[in-house]
Amino acid sequence: MPEWLQAGGWGLLAGSALLIGAAVGWFARVPQRLTASVMAFGAGVLLSAVSYELIEVARDQGGLLPTAIGAAGGAGAYTLANVALARRGARHRKRSGDQQPSEGDKPGSGSAIAVGALLDGIPESVVIGASLLSGGAVSLVTVVAVFLSNVPEGLSSAAGMRQAGRSRRYVFLLWTGIALVSGVAALVGNTLLGGAPPEVLAAITALAAGAILAMITDTMVPEAFENAHLLVGLITVAGFLTAFALSHAGTPAQP
Repeated sequence: MPEWLQAGGWGLLAGSALLIGAAVGWFARVPQRLTASVMAFGAGVLLSAVSYELIEVARDQGGLLPTAIGAAGGAGAYTLANVALARRGARHRKRSGDQQPSEGDKPGSGSAIAVGALLDGIPESVVIGASLLSGGAVSLVTVVAVFLSNVPEGLSSAAGMRQAGRSRRYVFLLWTGIALVSGVAALVGNTLLGGAPPEVLAAITALAAGAILAMITDTMVPEAFENAHLLVGLITVAGFLTAFALSHAGTPAQP
């Protein structure tokens, strides 16, 4: 199978977790404390992936300077886009409670939420596609981390959309579209970055890492913290250690 097609398939697989989470969030009445706990675990998984599968790999590929510039650029670009979307009603797009506005409360918020969901998912997918370039095999840890974090994202967001009065058709078309775009983004990331110098590849990987880190703190941590105050730290560390163990599975300990 061509490498670009593999990249698209892995991106689609990771993105499909959003649809799974959305189905649970829409059809099941999941307690908010449980939703927050699952979100905290997903945040921990992504934090570990950013640290060991993205930033560390980028540093090894191209050095500290391209990595730092890329990460800062990614975080800055994400934050600016997120501020613009927040003003249009997408600030609480991953909240499971009644924080999301309805279309009547904030006209155009549905479109802003859809764009925000795209903004959240594309960096993760590009990294999945780019990970194939380093050794011909996808980073399974990155795929697993994105998949595990996408489930609570879809769950929490769909529950909030239901409370805001959005239709089932809107919710499932949105997350199906995001899953498909995730596959395309992974494919494009693999295709465009093939043959790129190590410094460029490092900067792009770090750029995605910076955007993901900003996304975690802007959209996932607030949901996790509000309804799991006393346990959120422990649950987040559990997610971090899970991804860390996967990342270092089979790696011999240093004496």
